Amino acid sequence: MRGRDAWGGGAAPATPPKPVTLDARLAALRTRGAIKDFAEEVDRDEALRAALLALVAARGIDVEPDIGGKRLVRAALARAGDAQVRKNPIHRDEAFTCAHCGAAVAPGGAPVRDHCPICLRGRHVDDMVPGDRAAGCGAVLDPIAFERRPEIVIRYQCRQCAHTFVVRAHPDDRVPPSLDPRDVQGPA
Repeated sequence: MRGRDAWGGGAAPATPPKPVTLDARLAALRTRGAIKDFAEEVDRDEALRAALLALVAARGIDVEPDIGGKRLVRAALARAGDAQVRKNPIHRDEAFTCAHCGAAVAPGGAPVRDHCPICLRGRHVDDMVPGDRAAGCGAVLDPIAFERRPEIVIRYQCRQCAHTFVVRAHPDDRVPPSLDPRDVQGPA
């Protein structure tokens, strides 16, 4: 009887798959096509529509009861606020005085100059997006590591809030040949 089930057939029947929650289905929607397909399903299936309306109401989102499936799905996803947040860098290349060593630093040109080429320190002025000037900190960024990718990048850590940041090194930066941040020349 090895390998047979109680009815004399092959292997025992597989356990039925667990039902997928509505939240999991929404989280899996990554493309416009997937959203459109799910919205069409919502328009066809009244029980799914009712569950989605209840979910939206529980999240405190006001929608009309006769809203179309696509708009209802988009409301349930609640990604509109995320879409309004800027994610692309803002090109700001300005002369500045280094907060660490006091050197007058000229703009970098095409690659934006955001750190001192002498002591390799920067200032924590940007938050999530390079150039946004949204960080309220303003403390000095110290180089904590150098990495050789196609180009050399500098990994910084803020002295005040411990935020870490990665930037590309410029050709005129005094990056130590050892790539050890302890070997950076200039004032300590």
